[in-house]
Amino acid sequence: MKAYVFPGQGSQFVGMGKDLYESSELAKKMFEKANEILGFRITDIMFDGEAEDLKQTKVTQPAIFLHSVVLAKTLGDDFKPDMVAGHSLGEFSALVANGTLSFEDALRLVSARALAMQKACEVTPSTMAAILSLDDEVVESICSGIDGIVVPANYNCPGQLVISGTVSAINEACEKLTAAGARRALVLPVGGAFHSPLMEPAREELEAAINNTTFNTPNCPIYQNVPADAVSSPEEIKANLIAQLTAPVKWTQTMEKMLANGASSITEVGPGKVLQGLFKKIDRQLETASA
Repeated sequence: MKAYVFPGQGSQFVGMGKDLYESSELAKKMFEKANEILGFRITDIMFDGEAEDLKQTKVTQPAIFLHSVVLAKTLGDDFKPDMVAGHSLGEFSALVANGTLSFEDALRLVSARALAMQKACEVTPSTMAAILSLDDEVVESICSGIDGIVVPANYNCPGQLVISGTVSAINEACEKLTAAGARRALVLPVGGAFHSPLMEPAREELEAAINNTTFNTPNCPIYQNVPADAVSSPEEIKANLIAQLTAPVKWTQTMEKMLANGASSITEVGPGKVLQGLFKKIDRQLETASA
């Protein structure tokens, strides 16, 4: 079975999508439509901008979504997924790929999500940290014992768990996790505590936008971050997308479930090769590719 996966924040690079814009009329049309919907020329930042500008959440999220979705559309008849999944933001790309959302509606939601998350980040000084080579259970236990907000946010692959919370709680957690044997506890250069209770204001904003958007029945299941399982009901998909902002991304569990359900090849659609690398941590023999 063919699985297509879509990356999240962190995979962006200056120049992303430029080759598509220049070589495909369809891609050019979609990029220009995006500029119109967003109200600014995101293509200028993506193709020739400064890395610093591209790193802003309100730009990064629509940029990665655009690159992924335009790339999937230009694959034409070759694009026939049996299952899809996306890491965090990547879920929106996956939902266009399987027909649940229109390109335009999904872009509006991604933009609303990015702006709401950026606003939530400005309310409380918060951050995230990658914890390497420690069992998930140990990380969970240490986080739960800290006085302050710090929670597991991204279960990326076995031995790689990202935590999220207030700056002081993250710093304390990093000290304790290092003492407990983590090979690294690395504070990440991110705008705030994504996938934590600190994103509650953003969750409320996104919920209103999602509830005003049409979701179709998908043409193949999406394996969503919150349940780490196949979902085909539009109502369930909506609820999981809303919950995702304050809940952890269970990517390890998602990959395991997709493989258990018969995924025989994984194609990453969008910038970078991060997700292929994570799948290889689960099964080194697995066939992976970039679209």
